[in-house]
Amino acid sequence: MSKGAGRYTQNRELSWLRFNQRVLEEAQDLTVPLLERMKFVAIFTSNLDEFFMIRVGSLYDMIMLGDTSGDCRCGMTPKEQLSAIYDAVAPLYKERDYTYNMIKKQLSPYGVCGLSFKELEASEKKYVKRYFKEQVLPVLSPQIVDANHPFPHLQNKELYVIANLRINDKNRIGIVPVPQYISDILYLPGHDIRYIRMEKVIMEYLELIFENYEITERNYICVTRNADISPDDEAFDINEDFRIHMRETLHKRRRMAAVRLEIANTLSKEMEELLCNKLQLIPKQIFKTKVPMKLDYIFSIINKLPESMKKSLVEVPFSPQPSRMVQDTSIMRQIRRKDILLSYPYESMEPFLQLIKEASVDPNVLTIKITIYRLARKTRLVEYLCAAAENGKEVTVLIELRARFDEQNNIDWSERLEEAGCRIIYGFENYKVHSKICQITYRNWNEINYITQIGTGNYNEKTATQYTDISFMTANKEIGEDAANFFKNMSIGNLEGEYKHLIVAPTSFKKTILELIEREMKKGDKGRIIMKMNSVTDIDFIHKIAEASQAGVKIDMIVRGICCILPEVEEKTENLKVTSIVGRYLEHSRIFSFGTGEEQKIYIGSADMMTRNTEKRVEVACPIYDKDLKEYLNHMLDVLLSDNTKARRMLSDGSYVRKEKQGEERIAQEIFMQEAMIKPKESFFQKILGKLKG
Repeated sequence: MSKGAGRYTQNRELSWLRFNQRVLEEAQDLTVPLLERMKFVAIFTSNLDEFFMIRVGSLYDMIMLGDTSGDCRCGMTPKEQLSAIYDAVAPLYKERDYTYNMIKKQLSPYGVCGLSFKELEASEKKYVKRYFKEQVLPVLSPQIVDANHPFPHLQNKELYVIANLRINDKNRIGIVPVPQYISDILYLPGHDIRYIRMEKVIMEYLELIFENYEITERNYICVTRNADISPDDEAFDINEDFRIHMRETLHKRRRMAAVRLEIANTLSKEMEELLCNKLQLIPKQIFKTKVPMKLDYIFSIINKLPESMKKSLVEVPFSPQPSRMVQDTSIMRQIRRKDILLSYPYESMEPFLQLIKEASVDPNVLTIKITIYRLARKTRLVEYLCAAAENGKEVTVLIELRARFDEQNNIDWSERLEEAGCRIIYGFENYKVHSKICQITYRNWNEINYITQIGTGNYNEKTATQYTDISFMTANKEIGEDAANFFKNMSIGNLEGEYKHLIVAPTSFKKTILELIEREMKKGDKGRIIMKMNSVTDIDFIHKIAEASQAGVKIDMIVRGICCILPEVEEKTENLKVTSIVGRYLEHSRIFSFGTGEEQKIYIGSADMMTRNTEKRVEVACPIYDKDLKEYLNHMLDVLLSDNTKARRMLSDGSYVRKEKQGEERIAQEIFMQEAMIKPKESFFQKILGKLKG
């Protein structure tokens, strides 16, 4: 552990679990509609799945390699961290079970009922049995485990019904995979939304599957496997297409070591010993849950609701609004006149998509270059990029095939883009390209000009309606020259590029942020820093923030997730306040503000202050020079810091409490939605429109 750090730092994994607990607290908020609360249970569950696959998986790897080193933030070894994680997760399971069952009970009067087999009416039992025999039983692939039938490989995050079978005074294990191609739930006839989970149906009719056996124990289980596999760690032939290498990597991930076993019912001692032996687990890695192990069906239930019920059970729908900065004319012409900033999901992604569409047919446009990390399953962006290539534009797409859990999607899109004539590059060995930058080069008479877009989030049309992000578009020539230089460096494999305006990881991003903190330190108690990020783990950044606090600088950090620095620690971080907001939308934007007034420097970008971002990824942050846009970003930060309902304040021990409500209720995300829909008589946006028209 770094000298002196322990008093104001904490373990990243335990910090993350506290974040996920804040997600679960949203499911417990009585002011949130019931099915929205159930969605938070599903998000909590999905988050926890990924945490075990990646973070627990990573620690598991370290233990297998004999790593006994202490973490730089908390001093704990990988083995100690795993033990602390298991201890911290167990009560979260109980809290989730209680929360889920309370919401489930409250949904029942609305006719939304998830049922056990015992709760079915007689006519429903007949319907379920007939459905099982006609539609399910013929496609099941059951097996027994004995000398001639080896224990099967249990796929990651797939459900299995498991039974202890007895025949001729001998015990065997029976395993039935729950088929992926059968619906997770069976809806029952009638007007209400009554349903039963498929694993419960299969478990009920095990006697029809294992006809010759007596069923002495029945359960359903789900294995979570280590998914922390890096393509960079695998042997790679430099002459091989990286896409082929990624396909092999994905295949290998499916067979990685088990790190968790979830069970529906208590296991017998014999069954527990067998599963621990076959999966190489210890009892501490087994978690009993009363909540379905897959909760995706909740979203399909919402879609089945009649409109009359939606008003009571889900949030009032909100559609991203047209940007108040954008007029119904050429978007390229507007950007040439004035910088434009879009705020997702309050404003639509449409102006950016229109920019690419317009550029694809503009005879003056020469090139379009873009970095892609995650895309939606259906995306107009790819359609417009393909059209640009087919129209003779030079289109370069740097697509990151190692975007966790989106690898196959990106492989598929890279092939589609390449077929259309786009130039495809994949990035760097050992460095993921996580930046969000797009550049259009066009000829204006005899001069080459640029339009550059830089964002805090992915070019994903689906998440642009769910995540808060910022998209900045500018015709600033110097920023454009930096962006052109960036794409040249990406194309020739140069990570050491120098830039005048953009700050780029892994070279200048962290260095510049630390220098900007130093600048504020020189001002003492007149210094001011506000930073909004997803996570904070970088130890150099943590130490510098602590130094700034000790120098008297007033620091606010809005950190949704992991935060390894502890605020308000006496004589260490007394001037640091940390706020976390979990609400209707995922807070994803990154804003970095240093100073106030004319001296203020403000950046937006793709990176968090995590070591992986600052040192092991290619990231881009961009300065905002336009006074109006700086004014709006300051307004955003002010509103976020004024939230007294969804915001939580971190205490010096790493725990969180809701902010004290002083004055009227303020919910930042609702304020931004209202601002997007209502145009005040005198607003920041009208000033901008006035300048555009002028």
